[in-house]
Amino acid sequence: MNIILLGPPGAGKGTQARILVESRGMVQLSTGDMLRGAKDSGTELGDRVAGIMARGELVTDEIVIDLIRERIESAGEGGGFIFDGFPRTLAQADALGELLDSIGQHLDAVIEMQVDDEALVARITARSVCGNCGEVYNDITRPIPDDGKCEVCGASDFRRRADDNEESLRKRLMEYYKKTAPLIGYYYAKGLLRTVDGLGDIGNVRDQIAAILDGGDERREIRA
Repeated sequence: MNIILLGPPGAGKGTQARILVESRGMVQLSTGDMLRGAKDSGTELGDRVAGIMARGELVTDEIVIDLIRERIESAGEGGGFIFDGFPRTLAQADALGELLDSIGQHLDAVIEMQVDDEALVARITARSVCGNCGEVYNDITRPIPDDGKCEVCGASDFRRRADDNEESLRKRLMEYYKKTAPLIGYYYAKGLLRTVDGLGDIGNVRDQIAAILDGGDERREIRA
């Protein structure tokens, strides 16, 4: 099963992707991770990526699509793919669709994690990250343990991300609404869009997504 997780920055896409990887054996295709991995891979494509990034230029959609193709073809059989952070634009959505068609794959669902902007800002500005393993904590919903140690790796180095402040987050939200939100209508028209309440706790959101993937939620929604 191949899905896209769609939602604004801080909606929890990365957290839910990790849960799906662990529980269903799916492969997370995060463009950021793929670009970083390609840069150090030593392959021809990786060398192109490294050169572009060294020059401070933007990696083209064509290169990202090539990276996705390479990753899918190398993964073999499994639980399917989670597209996280791609596509971000309508042009990228078209390119992804053409790629999947060309290799005999298809999308099963596009899951929009709906959030309220004000609640999202409040949640993200309370976020801390383990400096060792990247596990995310939150002053409101998941405080750092009383012993001051990460539950995953035991480290005690917690940090606030530089862009987890209200001004930066609102700029990122505006960018999302300008470029990525049109994908909601795009995938609705294709009959692929499903929605979940992204502001629920992690377990609740996990269960909503599981219901969709297991066929227990046939709703197809779009906001006016």
